[in-house]
Amino acid sequence: MPERTRAVHVAAAVLRDVRGRILLARRTAGRDLAGLWEFPGGKVEPGETPAQALVREIEEELGIRVLAAEPLIAVPQAYPDKRIVLDVFEVTAWEGQPRGRERQALAWSPLEQLASYPMPPADRPVVAALTAGDRYLITPPDSERAGFLSRLDRALLAGVRRVQLRVPGMPVAALRTLATDAAIHCRARGAELLLNGEPELAAELGIGVHLKASQLMAASARPLPAGLTVAASCHDAAELAQAERLGLDFVVLGPVRATASHPAAKPLGWDGFSRLRETVSLPIYALGGMKAADVALARRHGAQGVAGIGGVWPR
Repeated sequence: MPERTRAVHVAAAVLRDVRGRILLARRTAGRDLAGLWEFPGGKVEPGETPAQALVREIEEELGIRVLAAEPLIAVPQAYPDKRIVLDVFEVTAWEGQPRGRERQALAWSPLEQLASYPMPPADRPVVAALTAGDRYLITPPDSERAGFLSRLDRALLAGVRRVQLRVPGMPVAALRTLATDAAIHCRARGAELLLNGEPELAAELGIGVHLKASQLMAASARPLPAGLTVAASCHDAAELAQAERLGLDFVVLGPVRATASHPAAKPLGWDGFSRLRETVSLPIYALGGMKAADVALARRHGAQGVAGIGGVWPR
């Protein structure tokens, strides 16, 4: 594999107003990706930390002074002519009134409308980090129904907002009943349920589906209509490219670390994860040896969050 060119480091800000709307800036004419909307910010200069660049860029672009900010996600993204790392901070305090000091248009977007703005590829995972869960729970394959629903409730109370129901070998009638019950529990907590490997049943129940890698590669189109989430398991660049071609909503990628469940699979490591992450703009959960405590680390490598069973499922 040829050596990668050095990435351009960019710092960007998520700013919310008192109504919870998020500020976007439109790229001006004459720039790459002109006309697209993005989170305001700019290039990290030599000798600067990303946090220092954020303060400088936001003052130059918007005329406000950043007082406090926390890391949100750092997205590596490859473009035809360059590579970038978009280092995004959630700004929690600032002084001044934002205005377009570089004649750029500004817009305050409600959270639920962010995805409707045309954006550069690197910004799409940022939107997902703001609007979707940071943990993707995969249910244990040997769950008993009563115990499963009780543990599912505990996971939802702990903040899990995406659940993949994966029960290999369960008869369709029993799976339909379990999925119906699980969907009710998830909806009550504002969470999303996806059914593993069963697009027809998922469509019948009005829930999302999670495709196996083999199903993903055999598909010629999204198996569910817009409005129902479609995700997939990916392990390499070809599978990621197929997921993006089909317009999937997100994927899991791994294994990042060695796991007892797949001892023969070679771990990607975080560097390998990042290299694959930058080839697509899809939101991606890191899979393989992940725990809930790994969310911040995963986001530093461009992940939406972490996916797993033992490390996410409550004990």
